[in-house]
Amino acid sequence: MTPGTLHFSDVACGYGDTIVVRGVSGEVAPGQVLGVLGRNGVGKSTLMKALAGFLPLAGGSVRWGGRDLAALPPHARLGAGIAYAPQENVVFGELSVDENLWLHVRGRRDGRYRSLLQAFPRLEERRRQRAGSLSGGERKLLSFARTLALGAPLSMLDEPTEGVQPENIDRMAALVNEAAGTGRGFVVVEQNLSFLEAVATHILVLDHGEPVLAGDMRALDRDALERHLVV
Repeated sequence: MTPGTLHFSDVACGYGDTIVVRGVSGEVAPGQVLGVLGRNGVGKSTLMKALAGFLPLAGGSVRWGGRDLAALPPHARLGAGIAYAPQENVVFGELSVDENLWLHVRGRRDGRYRSLLQAFPRLEERRRQRAGSLSGGERKLLSFARTLALGAPLSMLDEPTEGVQPENIDRMAALVNEAAGTGRGFVVVEQNLSFLEAVATHILVLDHGEPVLAGDMRALDRDALERHLVV
């Protein structure tokens, strides 16, 4: 799959008649990492669901490599090169860790998970264990590994570090940077500002469902970003 650019413009979305997100625009080119930052409940996950096709747009547009995605369901977006790791329900709990890793790919290729299992030996140790019995942080690692192993041109990660041990967060950052270095793009929703500082090239800050700050990560003041995380 050839890397493309994700453009979303003036996006509005929500649940039923309730609009949660409005007027949100952004872009992710190959090799870029867009960090989406904000307090709980400001619409970050709602935006991600709309970009991934799990929520319809109430306004605006989403384009991938110039293609309008409005009518494309989630599985077709994955086929087009967009992978998505949601914040919740991140694994199939009744299946083993190993079954979770291989369920979504055709044929087992020995090298697909080698570097990821080396980075996260806890997953290697628990490959035969039921995924639902993992801790919350371990389930996040499993979801992260499964998504990165797809090799999609664009990966969207919703709160990937939630509940994850600090040493594993550092490894996650290194893996995202390594993948971005090969031209893969990422959209990463996070409240962990340090993680975003380690991976993001650009930042989009939401408050009450609307964009309040956006730009090059290196050009933005950390104090200004932190103010949008304070309850």
